[in-house]
Amino acid sequence: MDRTQLQRHLDDLLEAARFKDYCPNGLQVEGSGEVTRVVCGVTASLALIDAAIERGAQAILVHHGWFWRGEDGRITGMRRARIARLLAHDINLFAYHLPLDAHPELGNNAQLGRVLGLTPTAVVGDQGLLWIGESAVPASAGELAERFGAALGRTPLLVGDAQRTVRRIAWCTGGAQGMFEQAIDAGADLYLSGEISEQTTHAARESGVPYIAAGHHATERYGVQALGEHLAQSCGLQVAFVDIDNPA
Repeated sequence: MDRTQLQRHLDDLLEAARFKDYCPNGLQVEGSGEVTRVVCGVTASLALIDAAIERGAQAILVHHGWFWRGEDGRITGMRRARIARLLAHDINLFAYHLPLDAHPELGNNAQLGRVLGLTPTAVVGDQGLLWIGESAVPASAGELAERFGAALGRTPLLVGDAQRTVRRIAWCTGGAQGMFEQAIDAGADLYLSGEISEQTTHAARESGVPYIAAGHHATERYGVQALGEHLAQSCGLQVAFVDIDNPA
C-alpha cells in the first residue's frame, strides 16, 4: 500500500484533524513509500522499533508517539537512537493519541469497555474522551476491581469505598485521573482510568465515588490492536501487535 494512501486512510478514519492534542497525530517519521508489513504497539520505544526491524516492517503504528508538547526538541540521547534506527531501516512511524482514545469502535475507550464487559450509554466531554456505561452484572467496587484485574492481567489499585454498589461506571484510559471530577458530576458510581495522582485518593474518599487505577499501559493495549486488525482486513496489510511489557 502506498504510504500516502495509508496516511490518508488513518487520518480520515480517526478524524485526526478535529482533535486538540499534545502531539502531532498521523505520520511522525517518514520512511518507505510502500507499506506491506505493519507492527503495532502502545509506545514507540526502542524495543518496539527493534521488533519492527526483526519482522521486516515498513511501518510502526502506535498510540504514544513522539514530539510531545513541552519536551526538549533536540535530537540527542534516547531520541537520537530511536530516530536513527527508524531512518536507517526506512520505517514509517504513525502515531495517534487522542484520536485513538476516542474512536467509537476501534478506540481505547471502546475496546476497554469491550474487554471489561461494560455497555456504553453516553460519551461526554468536548472531545468525547469520558465514557459512561454499565456493567452487565451490578457489583461492589471491590468485586469489580477483582473482575477488571482478571480481564487485564494486572492487579488494579482501588481507592475509596470498596463496598459501594456500582451501577453507573465512567472510564477513560491512560493518564486521565484529572477527569475524575467530570465523572463524579456525570453521576458515576465509580471511575476507572490508568493512573492515579496523590489527590485522587482524597477525591475518592470525600466524594464517596471509588476510583480504580488499572494501569496506563494495561488500559491502552486494545485500541491499537483493533486498529491494526482493521488495516489487515480492509487494506490487506500484514499486521502484528507486539506488547512491550510496561508495569506503569
